[in-house]
Amino acid sequence: MTRQPVLSVRNLVKHFPVRGRGLLRRRLGDVHAVCDVSFDLYPHETLGLVGESGCGKTTTARVLLNLQGATAGHVHYQGTELTALPRKAMQRLRRELQIVFQDPYAALDPRLPVNEIIAEPLRIHGLYGPAGRENVRELLALVGLKPEHGNRFPHEFSGGQRQRIGIARALALRPKVLVLDEPVSALDVSIQAGVLNLLADLQAQLGLSYLFVSHDLSVVRHVADRIAVMYLGRIVETGTSDELFSAPAHPYTQALISAIPLPDPRKERARERIILTGDVPNPASPPSGCRFRTRCPLFATRLTTPQRHRCTTETPPLTPPHSSPHHSAACHWSPAASSGLSGVIGDGSPRSARSMRGKGGR
Repeated sequence: MTRQPVLSVRNLVKHFPVRGRGLLRRRLGDVHAVCDVSFDLYPHETLGLVGESGCGKTTTARVLLNLQGATAGHVHYQGTELTALPRKAMQRLRRELQIVFQDPYAALDPRLPVNEIIAEPLRIHGLYGPAGRENVRELLALVGLKPEHGNRFPHEFSGGQRQRIGIARALALRPKVLVLDEPVSALDVSIQAGVLNLLADLQAQLGLSYLFVSHDLSVVRHVADRIAVMYLGRIVETGTSDELFSAPAHPYTQALISAIPLPDPRKERARERIILTGDVPNPASPPSGCRFRTRCPLFATRLTTPQRHRCTTETPPLTPPHSSPHHSAACHWSPAASSGLSGVIGDGSPRSARSMRGKGGR
């Protein structure tokens, strides 16, 4: 029997208008933040959404929760279309779809004690009741905090403790899906491990599904079942965590993995990295065809003129480069997509990374 996704995103688009100055503020164009993004999130699964800053990860997360309206596309939660849902109907569904924000310092109201911060969603949805106080105490204990500390204010807690409070607030309504927007990026490395272990324990205990948004592949590798890599508003590769790290098929994914430091100092000094040249293009005027071509080492050094023309004029679809149905890459010259450029994209080994770096690595 085929598993049914708890959250399904299809052809999601989000553009922000760019307006001129002056009284009329004419529309001059659009920022293409999210372009034709599709993925599924399954029950009890963690899907990692990764990429550089500004690639559209957080915008995607906010749009699928209807915190920002979609320009086009569809988001289905257990068969219910969210993008056109009325406000009251969406408010009822927010009990099942919650978000944990990146900054634990800005996400909590400094004027309220922690008990009230966690109780707020219960009051809004009319669920506080006679057992509300005890529910708040249980939530604090659930995330590893002492219930008697609920009378304190956010400034009296460390960053890691504040993030635990944010998680407790998100869990107050007993959701089924949690969107985790860079939940550990603002924390010290020693604190990150504790929060990640807490999230893993909560997922096993409560049966949660996570969309884990992050720019750090080394973190996502240890928490995600599947990973979707974004670049300039588009998903360029998807696959299981093991597949993506053992055989990355897209040159952008290979560059991201190459940037992860190795724990062995000798291996770290000996290896050669894939260093991308140039800046990320302006999302208000993205490149035609493959959006990665302006920084792609293959395009710069190893493709023929006809092959470059294809990259310039055709947007590559997500194509399965391997036998696994869960692994796809949006590259015209990935192993399965190309019969005329055998071996251009390596298998993720150090030797392949060095060969990709080639003449255009620096």
